[in-house]
Amino acid sequence: MPQSYEFDVLIIGSGAAGLTVALNLPTHLQVAVISKGDISSGATLWAQGGIAAVLDDQDSLENHVNDTLNAGGGLCHEDAVRFTVEHGRESINWLIDSGVDFSRDEQAQYHLTREGGHSHRRIIHAADATGHAVSTTLASQAQARPNIHLMSQRVAVDLITNRKLALPGNACVGAYILNLDDNHVELFRARFTIIATGGASKAYRYTTNPDGASGDGIAMAWRAGCRVGNMEFNQFHPTCLYHPHAKSFLITEAVRGEGGVLRLPDGQRFMDRFDQRGELAPRDIVARAIDHEMKRLGADHLYLDISHQSVDFIKHHFPTIYEKCLTFGIDMAKEPIPVVPAAHYTCGGILSDDRARTDINQLYVVGEAAFTGLHGANRMASNSLLECLVYGRAAAADITRRESDIPAPPPAPDWDESQVRDSDEDVVISHNWDELRHFMWDYVGIVRTTKRLQRAKHRIDLLEREIGEFYSNYRVSNDLLELRNLVTVADLIICSALQRRESRGLHYTLDFPGLLHEAKDTVLTPTTYRSPAP
Repeated sequence: MPQSYEFDVLIIGSGAAGLTVALNLPTHLQVAVISKGDISSGATLWAQGGIAAVLDDQDSLENHVNDTLNAGGGLCHEDAVRFTVEHGRESINWLIDSGVDFSRDEQAQYHLTREGGHSHRRIIHAADATGHAVSTTLASQAQARPNIHLMSQRVAVDLITNRKLALPGNACVGAYILNLDDNHVELFRARFTIIATGGASKAYRYTTNPDGASGDGIAMAWRAGCRVGNMEFNQFHPTCLYHPHAKSFLITEAVRGEGGVLRLPDGQRFMDRFDQRGELAPRDIVARAIDHEMKRLGADHLYLDISHQSVDFIKHHFPTIYEKCLTFGIDMAKEPIPVVPAAHYTCGGILSDDRARTDINQLYVVGEAAFTGLHGANRMASNSLLECLVYGRAAAADITRRESDIPAPPPAPDWDESQVRDSDEDVVISHNWDELRHFMWDYVGIVRTTKRLQRAKHRIDLLEREIGEFYSNYRVSNDLLELRNLVTVADLIICSALQRRESRGLHYTLDFPGLLHEAKDTVLTPTTYRSPAP
């Protein structure tokens, strides 16, 4: 029989955002942290560059705020930017106190690097594997806490709300979770639920993200009645390693921050023709420039060259990238690295406030799944991990303040598997997954047109009907759940893109190349949406 659990707090996702919430909650609260794979298998583990924060006397909070606003294409919410930046130093200090070993310079001071869009060196990092250092350290801290229950090999199916239980109010009271070890859906009831599931870049053919980045939290929250915002802004990282066996290996922006230059196949530099900041222009500009040159030349990829730096410099600053490239026969100390843009970061997400609260009471969202207003139309490099920390701590503080007022979750029925059967048509899921990722790349990529978006919308409508029928008749699986969620999120991306009749930040369309006079968020409201309880 499937298991049933009750916790004070259910955290869906075990990256930096989810673990930050867990570790900042009072120890008398019983907390479950759900992870698809191993606890440290999410996108945080892959983050290379670092965390942006004002840590140098030559820098200022105002500089960081202005840089973020400039990168965001007029759509950043200044209150969210200031809230995040102002809590940066204390969040970094919390990581240091937790045991994260950041890189130091020759004077034993923390080494700060610079990345695109930043006017100062303010990126604190652990060599070129910051995410690994943060993820493993926080996971180790969580494992040592007896009140935190780390539960791996589990995939969220759907949220449980009062509305679904035909109860008054508008609260989330838990979730149904698929246990991948026995393929049964378990009932998790909780007083508070936190979505920390990351983004949805696996909707695209080429991505820097791990396989789990399938938009699960965004899709579940949408189905439960939460609004989403600015889903059209999917950031394409300019430099993913181009190699048939490399899959999704990112070449961090810090390579350009430390002097790496982009080159055409003939060795010529080209970024100065697109932006006076050259390789240090914001990511949307660099990605479009690479995309433009690839299409103009009919090239499969371009090159990132830092071979003018010494071997010792490269090995010290980029040990992970250096070793990874060597496994593919590329010596970045002697030759340029072949690169291609790839879907990297979902700038939109579930609407939330500065306490990480959503439209549904007792449901929070932190990290890449959230739309806080910080990123606007284009995320500035290394602001994402900072957002995870700041809003994760804010969510924990709000839960701590409220927990004595929130009763135990009401009873809920077990998942009903009596009306479904095992599928013998898994090829349908595989085919639909491939079709989705291909047409999203071709029609809803770096450069868009209205006709391409309309074609994508037509295909997504067909896929939604087919997958809906499949979901109703067959036993759920990880692949089916991820495909269902990706189709939902892809639809949100396409609908948002069709609504934006201008080119701003990461959304660039040939049909509307100019900017509208007023910058407005794209907010979508589900038909099931109800106003949140006070």
